[in-house]
Amino acid sequence: MSDKSYQIKENNQVMIQGGEKKVMKKILSVALSTAMAFSMFASVAFGDDALTSQQKFDILKEEGIFTGYPDGTAGLDKEMTRGEFAKVLVELLGLEPIQNKASFNDKNYAAGKWPAPYVEAVYAAGIMEGKNTTKMIFDFNGNITVQEMAKVLVTVQNLEIPSETNNNASNWAKGYVQAAINAGLINSSVNPLANANRTQLVEVAYAIYLAQNKPKVASYDVQEDGKVVEFTLANSEKVKVTLETPLKANVATEVKFTYNNYEYTESVTWVVTAATKIEGVSATNYKELTVNFDGEVDTATAENEDNYKVTGVTFESAKLSDDKRSVTLLVAENSANNLPQQKDAKLEINNVKNSDGSRTFKETITFRAVDTQLPEVTEVVGLGTKAFKVVFSEPVQANTAANISNYKIDGKAISGWVKFTYPNVAFITTDIAVGEHTLSVQGVTDFANFQVKPVDVQFNVAEDTTAPEVVSVKTKDLTKVEVEFNESVKSVDKVYHTSSSRTADKVEIKDNVVVLEFNGDKKLSLGENTIYLQGVKDYSDNSANREAKVTPVLDTTRPVVNDVKVEVEDNATVMTVEFSKDVNLDDIQKRDNFVLKNSKGEVVTDKGFNSGKPVNAPAYVVKDAKTYKNRVEIRSIGKLPAGTYTLEVANIRDTATIGNTMLPQTLTVEVTNSETLQVVRAWVDTTSSNDDLYIDVQFNRAVAVDGNGTALDINKYSYVTGSAYKVFPTKNAPQPSLRNAETVRITLPKKDISADELKGAELRVVNVADLNGNYLTTAQTPIADSVAIPVKSAKATAEDKVTVEFNGNITSVFSSDFYFGTLRGTAGEPKYNDGVTKVEFTLNGKFSDVTNLPLLTTVANPQSSDNLGHKIAKVDGLQITDGIAPKAIEARSVVGDVYVDIEFNEEINVYFTPDAFKVYVNGGEVKVKGATKASANVVRVELEQPFNPTIPGAQVSVPNNKNGKYIVDLEGNAPDTVYESIKY
Repeated sequence: MSDKSYQIKENNQVMIQGGEKKVMKKILSVALSTAMAFSMFASVAFGDDALTSQQKFDILKEEGIFTGYPDGTAGLDKEMTRGEFAKVLVELLGLEPIQNKASFNDKNYAAGKWPAPYVEAVYAAGIMEGKNTTKMIFDFNGNITVQEMAKVLVTVQNLEIPSETNNNASNWAKGYVQAAINAGLINSSVNPLANANRTQLVEVAYAIYLAQNKPKVASYDVQEDGKVVEFTLANSEKVKVTLETPLKANVATEVKFTYNNYEYTESVTWVVTAATKIEGVSATNYKELTVNFDGEVDTATAENEDNYKVTGVTFESAKLSDDKRSVTLLVAENSANNLPQQKDAKLEINNVKNSDGSRTFKETITFRAVDTQLPEVTEVVGLGTKAFKVVFSEPVQANTAANISNYKIDGKAISGWVKFTYPNVAFITTDIAVGEHTLSVQGVTDFANFQVKPVDVQFNVAEDTTAPEVVSVKTKDLTKVEVEFNESVKSVDKVYHTSSSRTADKVEIKDNVVVLEFNGDKKLSLGENTIYLQGVKDYSDNSANREAKVTPVLDTTRPVVNDVKVEVEDNATVMTVEFSKDVNLDDIQKRDNFVLKNSKGEVVTDKGFNSGKPVNAPAYVVKDAKTYKNRVEIRSIGKLPAGTYTLEVANIRDTATIGNTMLPQTLTVEVTNSETLQVVRAWVDTTSSNDDLYIDVQFNRAVAVDGNGTALDINKYSYVTGSAYKVFPTKNAPQPSLRNAETVRITLPKKDISADELKGAELRVVNVADLNGNYLTTAQTPIADSVAIPVKSAKATAEDKVTVEFNGNITSVFSSDFYFGTLRGTAGEPKYNDGVTKVEFTLNGKFSDVTNLPLLTTVANPQSSDNLGHKIAKVDGLQITDGIAPKAIEARSVVGDVYVDIEFNEEINVYFTPDAFKVYVNGGEVKVKGATKASANVVRVELEQPFNPTIPGAQVSVPNNKNGKYIVDLEGNAPDTVYESIKY
């Protein structure tokens, strides 16, 4: 080694250290700290390393240790020269390049050439001496071999050279190579004479680099919905950091952490394509509601309008935006109500999936629809010389948009007619010349009753001589086809596919899109179909026959149950099973596909369930005159006891042409028996002699008087007369008050509103809760003009008993008020529950014919009253309904002793379920095959095999019939256990 003083870099300061020993001390301090880092020779690419050689090269290049080729590539498969290796060593070991010196005699080697400073540095440090020390030839352009690299490693680490060797290296290198092999730095199978490639050098350099430097963050992975970030360091170690505040999707955030005494500050962006949350719901008019997500959502579920619900509102469509991040809901043109105006309302979102299916949204969002903008004309398009199209900025009222007098061209009235397409497009048919024109629009009104901002719009008219051309065609399963044209379509004469007999069952034109439906045996085939459209006409009356070929995309997604909701209605527990898509009617009506179990895992055997299977056939949910084919209702008979149940659902197919069958699911069902809050009745007090008018509203239980659900807020009450929606005058009116826990009084000045105006009106109540936080769904009930309490119903429960129901809390009952046909009765104790009072009367005789019950009447001025002192209303004739259970008269053997007939005293219906009917002969059970209605009042039980009815003790029974209701009369009354001896 040379004995020269030499510069090395330490902490970015240039130091002068004299002599070879000091230089080697510095090098060894670096090398010894990384002694085993060079084990790459045993496994060139570190098989357990998370980083590739390319990634390591990129890191080293960023640090200036490596330089890529001029074309930007790393050239990892190429071999490396001795001069290049010298440069890498200098950068890695912190040596200082020596300028203005050329110790070697290589051709083209000079102090001004790029290799010289690095070659001189490693030579001065004693790390590399050159190929020929006598002639001073370094061979900087020659390739470095594995054995030459081994010598450098052994020299840097000051390893002991063994006396015995077993390798095929050159004689001078055998000791160095053996030392490297013994230290585990070189695999004995490596050829020492081979040239080292750049990949091998990158691995060596990277190992040295890591030992000397704080490892950089190579990558990161955001986990657990942005709550955790896992960093991968350059040395392949992983650091998991839990954040106090979760990351926001697609927003760069600084994350700080400490690891191995190194402090890190990294910019982290949680890149989210699929939506993770609902960002908000907004409505700037009363017909459209927009749901915004923070990422993309699944088209099929997002555009299913059944997955969105606002009480009292029917949605016609759900349209997903082009970026798949927002859904616009359009209220149906014939919806009973628009969006609630300027008051809080709730949107229920169910079954909407994000784009990768990792999340299903099920939330209730509060929104307030506020329309403060005038409608505007956003587009006017000439449709040839016979029509033009006007597009408005929001939904507008059809009667105003279709009024031809609201449009003028070039300042002149138009002679023609208007075809309005809900929600916001008007097609005006009129003769119009080629050229530029000015359209003036006024008088068109939106659903906030704002008129369109008067505007003059320039538009151009050109001659149109070409019939509409097909732009695209797409299908939904095998039944629905959408054909898009290059211009607005006025009409289509006929549509069919394959043959003229397979005509479309429905043709709907929406501007330039024609929507077709083919049902039944007219459905499309699985392969390519040709759609024929005859007489496709535009608004210039250009007409042509068009055809389009399409191969249907089948629906192959299985339905799943997303939720089970439980409510109590009419003294029954109602479970609503919500599926992810529409399901097959035949499948849901099969009782075997639903099994209810209690918290112990036992099948439920009463309250309308037999071996866990519902006695009442499950059915689609029908609400607001709409059938929801993705919601199935299972109704018990009587309330199920409160508790935790499981509902097993299986074998349900969707409504796809080739039905997809769900995988079996087990759902947890919580039964609380808490019914929704309801309005029992409302009435206006017209007898008041002071200056105020009173409206009393009675709920079915005590209501909240504070918080969001308070009933004492006048803004939660309004009324509807005819089709007009009105709010109560509040300027001079106090807030509502309580008359008792469940009755609210609204006080209104007579000068602001009259009783006559309220007669025949309906009271509308929203967002009122009971004391347990159960909210009233929007209620609309008639406002009675009398305080008298109506009798709700009367039902005979036995031949000498009648239960009378009143809408109110009746506390005083006079038996002398009531007549039951010609019979009188004695009133029992009034029982008040859930807004209704029941009173059982025991009659002084029996009904002669339970199938022809008499009327309930009262005296002219009844004295029975409620807890507010209101008398009940006079009853002129209320039909007493049949609540009397049918009776079995006898059972007899018939038709070769394979059947048993059970005769009842009135007409009945029968619902056969396995194990409901039992037949015993001589103490042994005979297997029952089925049960049907043989005649009006006879149930016929079919047996698996004949029996001998002459044997004493033959009996037929229907145990627990009252709970299961396998046999009922026409009013649904069920006898208790049926148990009859069989007659021959």
